[in-house]
Amino acid sequence: MDVRLISSADVADHDTPLLVLPVHASEDGVSAVIPKGVAPRLTDTYTADDLKSRPGHAVWAYLGEGPGPRRVLFLGAGPLREFDAEAIRRFAGYAVRSAEAVGVPTVTAYLGSAWSAGAERAAQAAAEGGTLAAWRFTEMRDVSSEKDHTELSDFEVMMDAEVVGDAERGVASGGAIGRAANFARTLQSRPGNVATPSHLADEAVRMAGERGLEVTVMGPEELRRENMHALLSVAQGSDEEARLIVLRHRGDPAGGAPLVLVGKGLTFDSGGISIKPAKGMEDMIFDMSGGAAVIGAMQAIAELGVPLNVVGIVPSSENLINGRAMKPGDIIASREGKTIEVVNTDAEGRLILADALSYAQGLEPAAIVDCATLTGAVVMALGHHAAAVLGTDDDLVRELQNAGDESGERCWPLPLWDEYRRQLDSDVADLVNVGGRAAGTITAACFLREFVGDYSWAHLDVAGMAYGEGKQSYQRKGAAGFPTRLLVEWVRSRVG
Repeated sequence: MDVRLISSADVADHDTPLLVLPVHASEDGVSAVIPKGVAPRLTDTYTADDLKSRPGHAVWAYLGEGPGPRRVLFLGAGPLREFDAEAIRRFAGYAVRSAEAVGVPTVTAYLGSAWSAGAERAAQAAAEGGTLAAWRFTEMRDVSSEKDHTELSDFEVMMDAEVVGDAERGVASGGAIGRAANFARTLQSRPGNVATPSHLADEAVRMAGERGLEVTVMGPEELRRENMHALLSVAQGSDEEARLIVLRHRGDPAGGAPLVLVGKGLTFDSGGISIKPAKGMEDMIFDMSGGAAVIGAMQAIAELGVPLNVVGIVPSSENLINGRAMKPGDIIASREGKTIEVVNTDAEGRLILADALSYAQGLEPAAIVDCATLTGAVVMALGHHAAAVLGTDDDLVRELQNAGDESGERCWPLPLWDEYRRQLDSDVADLVNVGGRAAGTITAACFLREFVGDYSWAHLDVAGMAYGEGKQSYQRKGAAGFPTRLLVEWVRSRVG
């Protein structure tokens, strides 16, 4: 889908099948934001009393043939004082859903000039929301019989002439970030018999070639030379070989210490010998969501030309059952040199991340951020409204929380006190891989902390956010791409 900026100065002659106008509530009541050039044509085409500011509420006006828009949609956009970046994303998402409802290929969303963010941020949010909303995963089914569905080919952000310069940058950024999140969603959505570790690596290599990233893919032989025994131990229960994917963006010619993003790429998780219940196991194709988000984020970072050095690392394997599969009670080695007593083979994500985090230390990073669908406990703690963030650096945790607020992919801090680490004590190894039911999200993060050395590090547990029912207007049921946009926002926030 093409995303572009349009000046409201051209609205009277702009040929669009659907112009969407926001309706807000303010101290003066409920009113629509209407560009001057189209206002005269709207006389007597709608009843102002029907306008509502409730997000998604729609009132239609049909202008017929002639120059300019053919349809106008008055779309509820909430209180004017709350028309921030996330409200704009949702407004754009509703605009796309409305275009789908009437079967038009182009939608033009007018923002006016009253937003709590600046023009660039507002335009970025609109482009993101429209791009995200238009995504559908149709690779695995025949859609030729969907006579009533028209694919959206163009999403236009219309803004007033005096802010177009700033808005141009925002639309370009929002389109790139939205496409990156959609790439992550596509990787997430492919089934386990397609999206294997080698497939994930192939897609990373293809994307890297298109975006000018350096890429290294390690297979079993290279992993053994790197002493990545924890990753290999998880993979040994499957016929599919493990991979470690390393993507490098060299945006700082001065050679500054890189920011490192690490994402769990577990392409299917049966639980291993500690097997999961059958109900819902099909959703374990989403256990590679952290890895997909890192690959997507690296695409956007490269496309936007972020002037920093950034490295993305994705350890990838399956967790299945065969005669070689890792067993409860096994003691395995790790790249860090620490031994791990495996008491539950379904706590495998932290094992493959352990070796990846240890590898990240060798890059002498400015900071490490990992993301993973790591624990069900985080859903009990935060539901499906925020990821958990934990780390060794309070400033880094706050940066990620701020990036989550800005991107609409929120996270909330949990403590990482030393007392929790004691739950990982083992009588026979350096640590166990599960600390019991109590504080499961925190003890999982404590486990990961053992493999980051003294570097600034934070962990995002995204198990409640990576996929779901698609409750926001710009989402659909299934893959959410979380936290691709959060990671990009955080990296960009580090630019001096």
